[in-house]
Amino acid sequence: MTTVALAFSGGLDTTVCVPLLKEEYGYDDVIGVTVDVGQPASEFEEAADTAAALGLDHHVVDAKDEFAELCYGAVKANATYQGYPLGTALARPVIADGILELALEEGCDAVAHGCTGKGNDQLRFEAVWRGSELDVIAPVRELGLTRQWEIDYAAERDLPVEAGNEGVWSIDQNIWSRAVEGGQLEAPSYVPPEDIYEWTAEPEGETTIDVTFEEGVPVAVDGESMAPVELIEQLNEYAGAFGVGRTDVMEDRMLGLKVRENYEHPAATVLLTAHQALEDLVLTKQERSFKKGIEQEWSEKAYEGLVFAPLMDALEGFIDETQDVVTGTATVRVHAGSCRAVARDSEYAVYSEEMASFNTEDVAGIEQADATGVAKYHGLQERLANEVEAAPEKPELAPDGSGTDQ
Repeated sequence: MTTVALAFSGGLDTTVCVPLLKEEYGYDDVIGVTVDVGQPASEFEEAADTAAALGLDHHVVDAKDEFAELCYGAVKANATYQGYPLGTALARPVIADGILELALEEGCDAVAHGCTGKGNDQLRFEAVWRGSELDVIAPVRELGLTRQWEIDYAAERDLPVEAGNEGVWSIDQNIWSRAVEGGQLEAPSYVPPEDIYEWTAEPEGETTIDVTFEEGVPVAVDGESMAPVELIEQLNEYAGAFGVGRTDVMEDRMLGLKVRENYEHPAATVLLTAHQALEDLVLTKQERSFKKGIEQEWSEKAYEGLVFAPLMDALEGFIDETQDVVTGTATVRVHAGSCRAVARDSEYAVYSEEMASFNTEDVAGIEQADATGVAKYHGLQERLANEVEAAPEKPELAPDGSGTDQ
C-alpha cells in the first residue's frame, strides 16, 4: 500500500488534493499533517473538522519552539526582505521539516503540498523535501488547477468546503507575522480597509518598552524574563495595541512576479529595532559595516526558504561571533504606529562618555590638538585631484611627442 503525507490546512486547495492524490496519482492512503507555528486555534479546528469529514488521518506537529528559535536567529541577523521582517518565509521550512519527519516516521512513500506554480511556497517546501528519498507531489501545480476549477470540483464531489469561499482575503499567520493578500488588495492603487488588521490597532497612543538581550537573544521585556514563544506573543499584543508593525509592500517573488502584500509584525518590529540599537552601541564600525552584507545574504536565503543550506551555517558563524557582546537593554518608544530606539545600555559599549564629551580636555592622553595632524591629511588626495582638474589646460602633444605650438 502506498501512502502520501499532505501538508494540510483544511482549506480549498488541500481539501481538493486529498481525492486527487488517490484518483490522479494512485496513492492508496493520504494522511494530513498540520504543523503548529502559532496559527490561531480556529485554523486547527478547521483542519480537524475537514479531516474528519474526509475520513482523513490527521496529525498535528508542534513546532512553535523550533520556529521561535529561527525567529531569534532572524533578530541576530537583523533580517528583513524589501523592508519588512520575514515571517511566512521563515515558517515554511520549519513546516516542511515537520511534515517530512512525520512522513518518514509513518513510512510514507511521498509528500505533497497544495501550492500553486506562481508562488514562493512551492520552492520553500521542496527545498527541504527534495533532500529526502520520498517523491514530491504538487497536484495544483502539476494539474494546472485554477481556483474556479477547484470550487466546481469540490461542489461536484460534495467536499467539506464552503464552495471554496475562505473569506475576502488570503491570510497566513504564525507567531512572527500575519500576512494578508488577495481580493482587492491585489490592486496596488487600492487603499486597504482597517478591517484587514487584527494584530495592530489604529495607530495612536505612546509608551516605551525595554528589551533585554543576552548574546543577541531577547530574554526579557520590561524586566520580566520570558521564554521565546511567550515573549513574542506578548510583544505582538503589547506593541500591536499602539499600531506598531504594519507593512504595505510591492514584493518581488522568486519567480519574478511582483505582488502586493500587507503584513502585521509588532513583536518583530520591536525586537529588530531594539537589537539593532544595541548592536550600534557595542559593535565596532568595521563589524557593523561588514555585518550588513552578511545580513543581506542571510535574509535573501531565508526568503528563498534555504535556512538549512550550508551557507547559512557559515553566515551564522560570523553573526554568532558578533553577538557575544550584544548583551544589555535597549529602550524603544512606540508611538502612533512608529517604533524607534530612544536609549540603550550595555557593559560592552564601545563608547566613552568622557572621551566623547565636549566638556572634557585631556582624556587617556588624548588632547583636542592631537587631531590637527589628522585634519591636515584628511581629504588630501581629494584636494590634490581637484587642483589637477582646476589647473590651466596643458598644450597638446603631436604624435611624435613634440609640442604642436611653433
